[in-house]
Amino acid sequence: MGSRAGIKDNFKLPTRMTWKLLSAQVALFLCVGPFSLTGCKANSDEAHGTAGNSAVASAAAPGAGHRGADDAPAPDTTGGFDGKRAFEHVARQVGFGPRPSGSQALAQTQDYILTQLKSDGCTTEVDAFNADTPIGRLPMKNILVKIPGDDASIILLGTHYDSLLRHDITFVGADDSGSSTAVMLELARLLCGKHGKHAVWIAFFDGEEAMKDWSETDSRYGSRQMAARLAASGDLPKIKAFLLADMVGSRSLHFARESSSTPSLVDLMWATAAKLRYSQIFVNTSSGAQDDHDSFLKRKVPSMDVIDFDREQDVPFWHTADDTLDKISARSLAISGHVFLETVNELQKR
Repeated sequence: MGSRAGIKDNFKLPTRMTWKLLSAQVALFLCVGPFSLTGCKANSDEAHGTAGNSAVASAAAPGAGHRGADDAPAPDTTGGFDGKRAFEHVARQVGFGPRPSGSQALAQTQDYILTQLKSDGCTTEVDAFNADTPIGRLPMKNILVKIPGDDASIILLGTHYDSLLRHDITFVGADDSGSSTAVMLELARLLCGKHGKHAVWIAFFDGEEAMKDWSETDSRYGSRQMAARLAASGDLPKIKAFLLADMVGSRSLHFARESSSTPSLVDLMWATAAKLRYSQIFVNTSSGAQDDHDSFLKRKVPSMDVIDFDREQDVPFWHTADDTLDKISARSLAISGHVFLETVNELQKR
């Protein structure tokens, strides 16, 4: 989620020790936790490096016992969406460290996303492009999953996967953008290989965050690139709905109706959430956000943004060093994913 309050953020790559500390903290969770991933190893440098910089260690550390993974509902109660798997995806991203556009950590994230999508049998396209930014020209990559349907119409899902540029703090973006990226990866696992009336595409956007100050030209690089590319290919008018996720994993999760979003889509998702008994999460208040859905709204694509941007109650850690893994709840990820999944099912009936 990009800068909204005139925050000026310049980026300097963290030191090598910072990267090692971040990686070691999350690798420990993934290898010894209750749902550990196989094949995990920590070299001696990483194993001994965690006693160093306490500020950096706290940025990666998920908290006592990694409680965020413990509250996941059973997948058979959430349409097959596995909150623990989604939590693992967040942990992996946090383990790469800060992930601004053009960084080595984001290249690792891109490889991770593509590896996961390939293992789930997804067909992917990668659009590598260069973006002119206030800090120079940066290489960026959009990743697009394409699941075919019976007709030409498209249901587009999306998230950004880059994190904010900061030089003064270690910003690992567990919620922004780790949570929404994790939800889209788990949705891809469930949807790839299925065949519906409409095609389902899942976009992973680079460069949502501003490089200096949020503006029309310094933000949303990836979504603007994809919208323009789809317009040129003739695919843009085929998109019947674009559902964007951003900041969907916090422990105190609540979604207000985003005021610039297409009302009929918001109504559909909120009605779906109500049927699933999540009305206490999808609340009937309104708030505004500038986000990647804007790039498609401006081109007349029905679009909506699902974002918890309540900085007073739910996400006081937004764009701070405290946006760490301990702020993430597997239950929140599962609820978000469940509602997205069932909204796609509802759109498939139309």
